[in-house]
Amino acid sequence: MARGAFVPVSVVRHYPAQPLLGVSVAVVRDGRILLGQRRKAPFQHIYTLPGGLVELGENLNAAALRELREEAQVQAEILAFNGHAELIRRDEAGRIEAHYVIASFVARWQKGEGQASEEMDQFIWADRAQISHLPLTPGLHDLLLRAYELARSG
Repeated sequence: MARGAFVPVSVVRHYPAQPLLGVSVAVVRDGRILLGQRRKAPFQHIYTLPGGLVELGENLNAAALRELREEAQVQAEILAFNGHAELIRRDEAGRIEAHYVIASFVARWQKGEGQASEEMDQFIWADRAQISHLPLTPGLHDLLLRAYELARSG
């Protein structure tokens, strides 16, 4: 292998050595936000925002837009940072099984409808009234409320 060549490193998600940095994006279109229903565990069949892990050398905005394209085939323009969510899950022995810090953004829809992918079974465009009746990933409800306000004001 050539000196200085990039060697991809597999990310250890289960019992990681340090927190993992992720991104998510609330895409707003006509007062509705794009939500995906997770295909796999954890949180299988629960609604969440498109998102994923930040890659080395990638800024947060670019990571959020890349994940949106990969997971939903949707394009958007970032409007604002919306806050962060943390997920820390411990096993029965108290060891850290998962630790994610997720930077969440609000974006204005440009094109695409949200297509099922390896990560998501389906996508819906949910209005503010619907989110209280949907099964959502932990901490998502408050992020969605802020996203609706940021989109309305911005």
